[in-house]
Amino acid sequence: QVDLVESGGGLVQAGGSLRLSCAVSGRTSSILTLAWFRQPPGKEREFVSAINWARGSTYYTDSSRGRFTISRDNAKNTIYLQMSNLKPEDTAVYYCATSTKYLTRDSGDYDYWGQGTQVIVSS
Repeated sequence: QVDLVESGGGLVQAGGSLRLSCAVSGRTSSILTLAWFRQPPGKEREFVSAINWARGSTYYTDSSRGRFTISRDNAKNTIYLQMSNLKPEDTAVYYCATSTKYLTRDSGDYDYWGQGTQVIVSS
């Protein structure tokens, strides 16, 4: 069992910044990749960014690249999503997840999920 707890969400003005955290615990030895997904209101869950736990290699979408930075602190068993220049379309519930596969954007490849943290970006 792997447990993930997201935190750091909140209300922010457009153009502002926010850093999300995801604390990981449990049986983590098989984890290759940790990722952030988001689900905007009324829409399907979508991939945001992923990071390889061992090497720190990263993977971004066109919408996240440049404004978002994913990172990890292995000693703290925590990953982060630093979000800058936020836009109203970034409004969503953000989830972290783990995968036994190497850098993938397919939600079906992820085995464990947190319960999410809400980000609201006002115009």
